Amino acid sequence: MTLRTSLSLAVLIAFSLSGCSNQSSTDNNSSESADSSVNSPTGEVTTLRLSHFWPATSSFSKEVLEPWAQKIKDESGGRLEIELYPSATLSKPQVTYEAAVKGTVDIGSQAHGYTNGRFPLTQIAELPGLSSSATQMGCILQTLYEDGTIASEYEDSHVLFMYGAGPGALHTTNKLIKTPEDMKGMRIRRPSAVAGDIIESMGASPVGLPANDMYTSLQRGVVDGLSFPWEAVTTFKIDEVTKYHTNIPFYSSGLMVAMNKDSYQNLPDDLKKVLDDNSGMNLAKKVGEVFDKHDKTALQNAKDLGHEVIEIPDPLNDPAWKGPLEKGTEKYLNDVEELGHDAREVYEKAKVASDTCKV
Repeated sequence: MTLRTSLSLAVLIAFSLSGCSNQSSTDNNSSESADSSVNSPTGEVTTLRLSHFWPATSSFSKEVLEPWAQKIKDESGGRLEIELYPSATLSKPQVTYEAAVKGTVDIGSQAHGYTNGRFPLTQIAELPGLSSSATQMGCILQTLYEDGTIASEYEDSHVLFMYGAGPGALHTTNKLIKTPEDMKGMRIRRPSAVAGDIIESMGASPVGLPANDMYTSLQRGVVDGLSFPWEAVTTFKIDEVTKYHTNIPFYSSGLMVAMNKDSYQNLPDDLKKVLDDNSGMNLAKKVGEVFDKHDKTALQNAKDLGHEVIEIPDPLNDPAWKGPLEKGTEKYLNDVEELGHDAREVYEKAKVASDTCKV
C-alpha cells in the first residue's frame, strides 16, 4: 500500500504568512485549494493501486470502476484514493489475483477461469443453465461467497465483490455454428476450464488465450472462434474480425475484485467502513446491470453490421445441444470431485442461488 502525506510546503508557508501580511488572490485560492485536500489532522492520504485486464475505454472501467473510485474518494473525504491500472499494465491477467494476495498490487480484478484449477468450486457457477444474464451471474457468485459455500477459496485475500459477465455466445470468423457437429475440428478459445470441457465435448480443440490476445489470434487464424459475452465482443473489438455468431448461453464467466489482506487491515476503521459500504452485493448487481445493457447493444450492433446471427436460447432443452452440454457439465463436476470437494453439493446450492437471483 502506498501512503502519501499530502500536506505541502506551500500550505505551511501560506498559513505562516497569513498572520503578518496580505495575500494575493492567487495565493488565497492556492491555499484554499490545498487546504481542501487535507481532510485529516495529519493530512495522510492512502492510495490503493487496482490492476485489471479490461481496456480503459471498457464499460467496466468507465461505468463501474471510475465512479466507484470517485465515490470512495468522496466518502473518505479525500483520504482514500484508488488508482486504476487497466489493460493488464500492472499485472498479467492470469496472475492478478495472486498479485493482490502477495501485495504486488493492492486490489486486483481477474476472471476466475484465467487461473486453471485455482477456483474449482467458484467455477461451478459458470456451468450452463445456471445463469442467463450478467446480473444473475454476479448475484449467484456473491451469494455463494457470502453464505460460505465458496469462501474457502479466498482465505488469502479480502474480497470486495464478485461479478459476472453475461452468457458466452459463440463468435467465429468463417463458419456459422448451428449444431455441435459444426464445431468438430475447430480451434475455439476457451475462457475457462468449464467452457473448455464443453468445447472439447463437441469435438473442438480448446485453446487458452487471455482476452487481450484474442483480436490478433482471430485475425491471424490462430483460432477459428471463441466463446465470449456480447459486451466483451465490442470492448475487445471482436466484431471487427468475426462475422458469424451463435447466440447461445454456452457458459457464464465469473470474476472478482479482491484486495490484499494487509492493505485492508492497515486501514483506519473509518476507511475500512468506506470500502465495506461500497462492496458486496450492490456492486455485483451494479456491474451486472452495466454488462446486461451493453450485451443488448452489442448484439444489435452485430445485426446492424449484417453479421449472421442464429439464436439458441435454451440449449439444455434443445435435442442437438443438450447431450454435449450435459457431458461437459458432468466432466467438470467429476474433476472437482477428484480434487476432494463435494462438487454436487455446491452445484445444488448454485441452482438455489440461481433461482433466488433471477432478474
